[in-house]
Parts: sequence; structure tokens; C-alpha cells
Amino acid sequence: MIPKLLPDNTFAADASMRALLDAWLRPATFAWAEADLSEMGRAAANELQAWGDACEGQPAALTQFDGWGQRIDEVVYPQAWRELAAVAARTGLVALPYEAATLARVGGEARIVQAALCYLFAPSTATYLCPVAMTDGAARVLTDAGSERQRRDVVARLVSRDPTRAWTSGQWMTERQGGSDVGRNAVVARRDGDHWRLDGQKFFCSNIGCEVALALARPQGASSGTRGLALFLVPKAAPPDGGRNRYRIDRLKDKLGTRAMATGEVTLDGAYAELVGDGERGFAQMTAMLNITRLHNAVTAAATMRRACMLAAAYAREREAFGRTLDQQPLHQEVLREMTAQADGGLYLTMRMAQLLGRIETGEAGAGEAALFRLGIALAKLYTAKQAVAVVSEAIECFGGQGYMEDTGLPRLLRDAQVLPIWEGTTSVLSLDALRVLRRSESMDAVGAELDRLEAPDRDCALDLAHKAATDEPDAAERAARRVAYALAEAWIGGLLRQAGVEVRPPGIALRLR
Repeated sequence: MIPKLLPDNTFAADASMRALLDAWLRPATFAWAEADLSEMGRAAANELQAWGDACEGQPAALTQFDGWGQRIDEVVYPQAWRELAAVAARTGLVALPYEAATLARVGGEARIVQAALCYLFAPSTATYLCPVAMTDGAARVLTDAGSERQRRDVVARLVSRDPTRAWTSGQWMTERQGGSDVGRNAVVARRDGDHWRLDGQKFFCSNIGCEVALALARPQGASSGTRGLALFLVPKAAPPDGGRNRYRIDRLKDKLGTRAMATGEVTLDGAYAELVGDGERGFAQMTAMLNITRLHNAVTAAATMRRACMLAAAYAREREAFGRTLDQQPLHQEVLREMTAQADGGLYLTMRMAQLLGRIETGEAGAGEAALFRLGIALAKLYTAKQAVAVVSEAIECFGGQGYMEDTGLPRLLRDAQVLPIWEGTTSVLSLDALRVLRRSESMDAVGAELDRLEAPDRDCALDLAHKAATDEPDAAERAARRVAYALAEAWIGGLLRQAGVEVRPPGIALRLR
């Protein structure tokens, strides 16, 4: 049913994305990127959707032992997963912001083009954008903080467009006892000559079949908390002979959604590891990866909302009830408009983060833009994730009972959306993070200037809430953190949409603060 409801080309059919790119990109950049965007839109409605469905029907499996009883811990993927990986590599979903020729041609706008391609790719591809996100984040960390050899041998693989050479990365931060409280991490690192050995357990390891992973661990004798954590590169194949590194995949997670993308639990048993950058700045260095994966999370949320809107609108044109098609009925028209407004808002806020990141990475950013991005990426991730769950739920209701049926693909869309408010920081964790950032004067000044620039309709109320929380006593400020984050995100979205000439609507009932 889904292929019939999707347009022939999701890029050609996405007027909001096309208008944004036409307004935000230089004409030469848009002309350069348009063919790739159009091809991705075509593929999204055709082979990418078919491969994504195949991956969902045949999820990755873990083979722990070979026929001789030897431990191998091999994650076995279907061929369709390999096809998705090849498209991601060839299209440069990771590579674009790192290629010298691309940066020379389009500068920081490479991040906008990359985000647009990922947005088109994401909703059809069984969460393959998760490996893309972590690989992009690892490439940034290693480019900025890695050794010359790591940049030469590892980054070159992470950003390769050749599917036979391209690697993906994992991100091993979370441990059973700490979760988001990373300062409680207990995995130990001990020096072994010119490299390190890691011992302990990691509890949520997405893209577990990766060729390399970035992991946080505490060197022996280091202080407690996040300040004592160092960042390490853990390869699947350990030097010098390329044999299996000394970590075990204990099991694959049985998850609510994102079933095609293998997530595992890992026991590190003297695993070979290389230090990345400054051993006393591990968590700070990892922040660069988190900012990028949070951007991809927002991209996925925006893309998920657009897919839900496309399906609901197409169904409304076909489904008759009470003598008229649904799209002729005023109340249903209003529901579809509200959903579309949420999708537009999520898209504009997300692409603003991509624009800021590109400008920061290429040195084009002006005063205050780094502070604005630091706050904005937390707001964009937390808000779009909540939006996505609400919009997909509304889309299922638009289909009535049929939306509850697995063969429409909508239940899978909702299951996969539900991870978005959890991965890379829950709503509460990120609201508190935003509150900490707002206590810095440069961040408050930056967001105030941004909302003024956009003439955001609700800026005064949002900024008043932010100022009050930033100066309030700690418990009261924490209780208000979600309200502040939502108010700032909604004001920012309102300003971006007003600037673009798009109707600004208040949040629908499903998105009222909770």
C-alpha cells in the first residue's frame, strides 16, 4: 500500500523542502545539488523503500560461534542492508562535509545539502541513517582530534564513497549502571605499550556490526565523573594481524522499533584501543559527535513527519466517507494542515541547525553562532523528536482502523519514531542541558538576537521564561526546564516560518507541553 500512496519522487513532491533550499542555498549550490536530490527522491519511493521493507522483514542476526565452536560474534545482515549502505556511501551522506573539493565549491552549504539528502533517504531505509549519523560524528571527532594516522587510515574509510572501502562507526557510551549519567561509567582503560586495553561492559551499542567504534573509558587512576573519561577508538579487527578484537557481543537487543538496525550489548575483555586526542578531554571531545548525531536525529524526525503527512494526504484523496473523500471534509482538512505545519516547523528548525553547523565547521560563522548552535541543537533534537511521535500517531488516526494494520507500514513508522525522544538524550536530559547553556550570557544573547532577527511572534514570552529560569533557584529552574525548552523551540520555529512566509500555527493538541 505504501508505494501506491507515495509520490513518484518525494523530492519533487516536497514543496516545503524545495522552497527552503531555493531560499537558503546560493543558486549555484542548488543547481549543483539538484540532480542528486532528485535522484534520491526517486529512489526513496522505489528501491530504497523495497530494500527497507526487506531489512525489516529479515533483521540482522548474531552468530556467536562457528562450526568448530570458536567465538566469532558475527552480525549477519541481509543483502538489502548492504544495498542501502552502498547508496549511502555513493551519495556521500557522510562524505559531503569532509571532501575538499565539495567544501571549496559550496563551503558550509555542504551541511545543508547533506541534511536534505539524509532527509530524503531516512524514512524509506529501515533506520540506516543511524549508522550514517554515528559515522559522520566519528569522522568529525577524528578529523578534529585524531592522530595523523587515524585521519589517514580511519577517516579516509569513514568518508569514502566507494562501497567496497567505506566503513561505518559505532558509538559506545552507555553503560548499565549510568545510562545518561555518563559520569558513572566504569569501563577501565589500561595502557599497554603504545596503545590501550579496555575492560568492562557497554549496554547500548547501536550499529554493532561496525568496523570501528568510539568508546568512553576511564584510565586507571583517573578522577571520577565525566572529567576522568578518555575517548578511545576501538577497531573490529585488532592490529597487528587484523584478528578479531577482544570484545564479545553478548546479545542483540529485542527492541520496540528500529528492528532492522542491530543494537547489542558488548563485553570488552582487554580489547585493543587507541587514545583519541587529549586523554583528559574525552567527554568534551565526544560532544562534537553528539552534536552531529543529534542533528541527524532531528533530520530523521523531520523526514518522518513529512512521510506521515504524504501518506495521510494521499489516503485522504482516495478514501471516501459520508459521500465525500476525506480531503473534501473541513475538519479533516484542518487536521492535515496542522500536521503539515508541524512538519514544516520541524524541517525549518532542523535545517537552521545544519546551516549553523556548516558555517561553524568552515569558519564562516559570525560572533555568537557557535553559542546559538550549542543551545539550538539541544532544542531542535528534543522538540522535533516529540513532534515526530505526535504527527505519526495522528497519521495513523487519519487512516482509521487500517492505519493500525502492519501492512500499511504506519505502525513501523510509529515504532521507529518512538526512539527519537530517547536516543542521544531524552527530553528531560536535553531540557536540563539547554538550561545549563542558557546560564551563559553569550547563549542567552545569541538566542535573543536570533529571535529578534526573525521577528519571532512569541519571542518576548519565551525569552522571559528563559531569563527567569536561568536566574531562578535550582529546583524551581529544573521544574521549568521543559517549559522553557518548548517555548524557545516554538518561538524559533514561529520566527523561521514567518520569515519564509509560511503559516504559523500553535501546536496541535497532541503537542501541548507534557
